[in-house]
Amino acid sequence: MAAIKTLFNGRLRYLFTAALIVGGIVALRLLDIQVLRHNSYVELAERNRTQILYQTAPRGRILTADGVALASNVPSFSLYYLGSSQQEKEYLQRVAADIAPHTPLTPGQVLAKLEESGKTGKATVLVENLSTRSTVALQELQQYYPGIYLLEESKRDYPYGPAASHLIGYLGSMDEREWKKRDPRQGYRLTSKIGKNGIERKFEEQLKGKDGGVYLEVDYRGRVKRIIQDKKWAAGSDVYLTLNFAVQQAAQEALKNSKTGRGAAVALDPRTGAVLALASAPAYDPNVFVPYADQEVPSSAKRINEYNLAIQGIYPPASTFKIITGAAALEEGNIDVHRKITCTGAYDSGPRVFKCWGTHGPVDFFDGMSNSCDVYFYAVAAAMGPAPIERMQRKFMFGRPTEIDLPGEKAGNMYGPTRRARNKTYWFVGDTLNLSIGQGELLVTPIKLAQFAAALASRGNVYRPYYVDKIVSNQTGKEQQVGETKILQHASLKPSTYDTLYQALKHTVDDGTARRVKIKGLDVYAKTGTAQNPHGADHGWLLAFAGREGEEPSIALAVFVEFGEGGSSAAGPVARAMLEAYFGSLQPSVSRLEE
Repeated sequence: MAAIKTLFNGRLRYLFTAALIVGGIVALRLLDIQVLRHNSYVELAERNRTQILYQTAPRGRILTADGVALASNVPSFSLYYLGSSQQEKEYLQRVAADIAPHTPLTPGQVLAKLEESGKTGKATVLVENLSTRSTVALQELQQYYPGIYLLEESKRDYPYGPAASHLIGYLGSMDEREWKKRDPRQGYRLTSKIGKNGIERKFEEQLKGKDGGVYLEVDYRGRVKRIIQDKKWAAGSDVYLTLNFAVQQAAQEALKNSKTGRGAAVALDPRTGAVLALASAPAYDPNVFVPYADQEVPSSAKRINEYNLAIQGIYPPASTFKIITGAAALEEGNIDVHRKITCTGAYDSGPRVFKCWGTHGPVDFFDGMSNSCDVYFYAVAAAMGPAPIERMQRKFMFGRPTEIDLPGEKAGNMYGPTRRARNKTYWFVGDTLNLSIGQGELLVTPIKLAQFAAALASRGNVYRPYYVDKIVSNQTGKEQQVGETKILQHASLKPSTYDTLYQALKHTVDDGTARRVKIKGLDVYAKTGTAQNPHGADHGWLLAFAGREGEEPSIALAVFVEFGEGGSSAAGPVARAMLEAYFGSLQPSVSRLEE
């Protein structure tokens, strides 16, 4: 009996000791929760009923020099569900059935997102990028169903669609690989849209704004009790281009309505190298990459041509190159501009007969240029030889890129006897004749020909084209100057050479093949060209520079119409539209083509 009592008392002591230990642990835990880390647990509790909804900031605008926004922003809405595990499935099914008709989702898809949100207890985005037309009904549902929340955000918009699309570029969704490359401090999320091409990509860092967010206090059912903090977004910086909106639009529309709807047009300020217009056709609408979620976009609209013909298309310059041949002959001093050469429609070089596009009879230098007589320039080149023509090309940087800051620019191809000699191959008289009229192996881009036109207009300054003027912060108003005038080379010719070329090109406008760009009140200098194409219809060229009567030229341009057949008929109307737009002479009384 005593042994049993002793055993029992021993067990009681163990139990009592264990109870003391457990009680001590509980007391210490309560002390920790209520005293030592009270504030931390209060903050944690608050966080459990706080939902954070991120707001995409507006990107900076892309504007022309005259302040027209080619890329801006419009409102869009994201639909969130603030999850709660307290809501029954029948209730969620009813919510999904009412929401789905106003979104691109099915009721089943909405329900799956609602249930996932309930499990995690976190805010879940049901649909992003909704237009205002969908939000009217959803705002009513937001009042009726706890947990439904509409958040206004910002969506990229291109008000003028295809205008300068190959220059501006477009946005696209960020993938995981791109997201990992980004600095976390830049605020990118996997759902962020980023620039994929053009200016949108090149100036992504400046255009991207700083996202905001709404911090909401919600109850256990997901009802919004109050907005704890509304952290405002910060818009990105605006990028100002050198483009003239009127000229850009005129080029875009005229190319679209040209004979083939395919080609390019580039206009430069010959005093600085600033790009006034850069159009490539067919263009595309960047809006197809950032549609509203409730907007139907045909899949065919997304099959775009990103090939920028203005800087990547290389073609023979054809008769526009006769300016180089003429300049070489004038510099050599072995040409009498008033001496007439008879064009019978063909030139016999000995080994073969080279044809002219017409029969022009006796022509001097000015008639040869204005009527684009091949025979005249065959005779001049045969007498002079190819070397001076090649040297003149070098002076105007043919065969080299213009150095515009755009990816993918082609250099073209300079054509002359030097490379043949380097490769130990022969140069024939027929090569000289082809070179004299801009055919053969000679290749240029539309922007190269525009750079050449600008060099003629400035009497020798070969400028590097630039298309961004400045970047302006929307937060501080601070301006960052980006564009600058840079002369790559000066084509130093005798003043008399430039004078004679000007006279010949003016004659071409007044009485020759470039009469389509004869505009009252303007001094226009131009040359047309029709490039032979062994693969189909010939291509049409026109280069020009112009100023108001008695003033220095203030615009230089080149127009190319692929398969246009004739420079005058195909490229002429495009060039005229651009000149009229630039000088503001669109009224019929001013822009009437003089007979």
